Amino acid sequence: MQVRRVYEEPDPRDGVRILVDRIWPRGMTKSAAHLDEKSAAHLDEWCKQIAPSTELRTWYHHEPTLLAEFIDRYQVELQAKERAAALEHLRILAKTQTLTLLTATKQPDLSHARVLADLLHA
Repeated sequence: MQVRRVYEEPDPRDGVRILVDRIWPRGMTKSAAHLDEKSAAHLDEWCKQIAPSTELRTWYHHEPTLLAEFIDRYQVELQAKERAAALEHLRILAKTQTLTLLTATKQPDLSHARVLADLLHA
């Protein structure tokens, strides 16, 4: 399980590449992302329903001092029906395949993608 920026070139060890952002990454076309396995945008799935709410994302804004509270708030949001189903989907995939969670954020280790990876790895 790893977390990478969606803008990075795919690595053969990525396995299944899943975008976990609610908003589509700037500068990337959806058609190229799904069709060209060698492009930086290549992904196998867009799981936008698992992303944090707009309100939480805006509040957090990747501020390191808010990380612990962000994690707590995000884990509460992950209990909502749609997000819980998406998390279970990722858990099922993670049992049989290598997953790479993709995000457009400049600081993936301070993102919801890292929180998800930690939850799925536990």
